Amino acid sequence: MNRAFALANQKGGVGKTTTAISLGAFLAAKGSRVLLVDLDPQANATSGLGFDKWHTRHSTYDLLIGRCGAAEAVLPTNRRGLEILPASPDLAAAEVELASAEDREWRLRDGLQAMSDSYDFALIDCPPSLGLLTLNALAAASDVIIPVQCEYLALEGLSLLLDTVNRVRQGVNADLRVFGIVMTMFDPRTNLSEQVVQEVRQHYPKTIFDTIIPRNIRLSEAPSYGKSILDYDASSRGAASYQALAEEALRRSTLLAGAA
Repeated sequence: MNRAFALANQKGGVGKTTTAISLGAFLAAKGSRVLLVDLDPQANATSGLGFDKWHTRHSTYDLLIGRCGAAEAVLPTNRRGLEILPASPDLAAAEVELASAEDREWRLRDGLQAMSDSYDFALIDCPPSLGLLTLNALAAASDVIIPVQCEYLALEGLSLLLDTVNRVRQGVNADLRVFGIVMTMFDPRTNLSEQVVQEVRQHYPKTIFDTIIPRNIRLSEAPSYGKSILDYDASSRGAASYQALAEEALRRSTLLAGAA
């Protein structure tokens, strides 16, 4: 696996799942083999790709508690090159059940290791918290992608997450890197959106992606049809922005690989 991206932000509603699904679909469309790992008990990435989260044969919960291997849980999607390791609401119990377990923070990393040669990229959709599930994602990931909504107090939440990433780097995963900050739900009609983008650019000029994801009704509609934006409306502004993000991510990944 070239890179494993944890899409993380302790704040909900910032576009983590939309970014995970959309980025995964466009990377697959460009020829990459992509595994989307749904690590959120809400299982929105699972249902957003057309699967019934209440009736998965195996899920990330089963993987974390050792009931199955990753290969047993992976499902193909309608997009060639994109597969998903689905979640179910049972995943909410994992934090409690693993609280006293040995190597609890390494369960996802160890579970995915056997499949590392099967994919070019893994995208791990994290829950909106900084608990044990997100810790498992950060321990398994090579990089973090941070979706940030263009709204007031965005920097406050961002600095908290970056502090968490630094702590994880010090104690759990020394190789973890912040791959990029992606600004989401940008509304060009408001001064606030532009001000937030400029503020993040000022503080993190080398980290923020050039691509900005706009508010777009088609992005909001796609999950209800069980499709990525690429398969729902490839001509929409939302699709164009995620295509640009995928291209930028591929360029950035190539540069990092060359520098390694």
